[in-house]
Amino acid sequence: MKLQDLKQLNDASLKDKSIELRKELMGLRFQRVTGQVEKTHQFRVARRTIARIKTLLVQRTKTV
Repeated sequence: MKLQDLKQLNDASLKDKSIELRKELMGLRFQRVTGQVEKTHQFRVARRTIARIKTLLVQRTKTV
């Protein structure tokens, strides 16, 4: 997801999205271990999106 899209979500939605991405990342790790992963770039995308969400949440708590 783009940063602009994430900024439009509220804190609860961001936390839900983060949990969803962590589950996806865990599934990708299992696929990698079993040799079934096809889209290796998804690891990078998921990790970076999680980092963006965490950054946004911290920024929002500091500005309030």
